[in-house]
Amino acid sequence: MFSRLRKLPPIVLAVLVVLGVSACGDSHTKVTTGTYAGEAGKAAPYLNVGPLLYQVQVSRQLNPANQEDQSYLQGLSPSERELGPGEEWFAMFVQVFNNSGQPYTDSNSFTITDTQENSYTPVSLGEANQYAYRAGTVPAKSQIPRPGTVAADFGPQGALLLFKIKIVSLDNRPMELKVTDPENPAESASAVLDV
Repeated sequence: MFSRLRKLPPIVLAVLVVLGVSACGDSHTKVTTGTYAGEAGKAAPYLNVGPLLYQVQVSRQLNPANQEDQSYLQGLSPSERELGPGEEWFAMFVQVFNNSGQPYTDSNSFTITDTQENSYTPVSLGEANQYAYRAGTVPAKSQIPRPGTVAADFGPQGALLLFKIKIVSLDNRPMELKVTDPENPAESASAVLDV
């Protein structure tokens, strides 16, 4: 079969590729589950939560001794920066898109859970942290982080959700992210994180 395909003119092959790719998905399908494949594969899914789309750009452990990672811990007091025995910092950088013609409130309910049902919610970050995700209103035809901000233009190019997790949870992977709609708590979406 492959030898027959090689004999086709390039334009015919191009049309076949376009038709094949267009059949892979429906842009009108509401996605409420997915897998974040990270650097190993395809991009994270855009999760529909209410009228907004959420996408995890990167999720990873943080090293407080690393200069870049220290900037993600800004806004925490010295006592809040302390990790207890068996604890680790875990960062998730997300983008939120509002493609509609009116503003909507974005979620402030994010949870990650490992396979042993250990659940974590984000740590509250002070105003000094320029990467921090701050729930509020996403203007019409806009996104979080907003273009031109440190969070949008530098590093992982997403708003930071910072978690203090048990190190053992890294052994209990995959972890699952759950995002809940602030207007309708019965509606949520989830994605498996490949960390």
